[in-house]
Amino acid sequence: MIIGVPKEIKTHENRVALVPGGVTELVRHGHTVLVEKMAGSGSGFTDEQYIEAGAEMIDTPDEVWEKSEMIMKVKEPIQEEYPRMREGQIVFTFFHFAASRELTQAVVDSGCIAIAYETVEKADRSLPLLIPMSEVAGRMSAQQGAKYLEKAQGGHGILLGGIPGVKPANVLVLGGGIVGINAAKMAAGMGANVTIMDINVARLRQLDDFMPKNVTTLYSSESNIRHMLPNLDLIIGGVLIPGAKAPYLIKRDMLQDMKKGSVLVDVAIDQGGCIETAKPTTHDKPTYVVDDVIHYCVANMPGAVPYTSTVGLTNVTLSYAVDLANKGWRKAIDEDPSLSKGLNVAHGDITYKYVADAFDMDYTPIDKVMA
Repeated sequence: MIIGVPKEIKTHENRVALVPGGVTELVRHGHTVLVEKMAGSGSGFTDEQYIEAGAEMIDTPDEVWEKSEMIMKVKEPIQEEYPRMREGQIVFTFFHFAASRELTQAVVDSGCIAIAYETVEKADRSLPLLIPMSEVAGRMSAQQGAKYLEKAQGGHGILLGGIPGVKPANVLVLGGGIVGINAAKMAAGMGANVTIMDINVARLRQLDDFMPKNVTTLYSSESNIRHMLPNLDLIIGGVLIPGAKAPYLIKRDMLQDMKKGSVLVDVAIDQGGCIETAKPTTHDKPTYVVDDVIHYCVANMPGAVPYTSTVGLTNVTLSYAVDLANKGWRKAIDEDPSLSKGLNVAHGDITYKYVADAFDMDYTPIDKVMA
């Protein structure tokens, strides 16, 4: 198979879908890998390293897309890439369809085979391709929250961990999944008073067992959230329903109960956000203010630490890419139930129900598409 790796073009997206070592592995299996020139430069990988690994370097993205049977990316295709997708071509990347009807329609219209990293799901309900990026985003969320609490950044000027004789900041983490765990650990490690909320009581028991003493667990409900709002300095939203739009847990009217200069970090923004006033931002313009509350809603947070993110991501995507290349998408999906969960759109049919439901579009079960 011919696998193409175009350079990411989303604003300040420095990750790349395949490291040179991944090229070596695919070439070892008899495949051809086309890499757009400078695709890996943002993550610290040179064209020479890709050439030594066995890749063919390509001058333009159009040529990479045109020649490749499978495209490997990091972020979802953006508008200028829509015309490059074609019937039957595998596109293996993060899609987050439920956040964009425009993207969903473009992929449906293209006829490509869209396999989304974020919905590949194992039998234990873990999301192996999403986990490393959730770890990065969760840890970054505490860092960014601490930064924007600084007075120079518009915050009300509290140090997240405080100092002896001065109380630390109060942090609320919404969601006890991978993002929430990493956000809470990082914030707690910086010395903050942290509360982590979830609706799964069994998960709260687990968190209570291994979290530091400055982390409190609390059942997630609107009344509990509202009760805490006046005393919070930072809220981190890490709620995830795989493939579906995130529910709003922080509503517009709640902002009036928060401190002036407090900070909201919505890690769920890729899936539409769990804060009603959240809208996607970029690394060059990461924040905006609503009702005196700072909103940080960067949709590709891990892109700011591309080396860590790229290596972490390709550690988990490569084996699936090898399977897709060796077997073709039909056989690979048929033999691997976890990969079948990753199939979101095929030949114009939406095969992931949450995506279809998000926009009231037609849903086609995978078994019908496979038949």
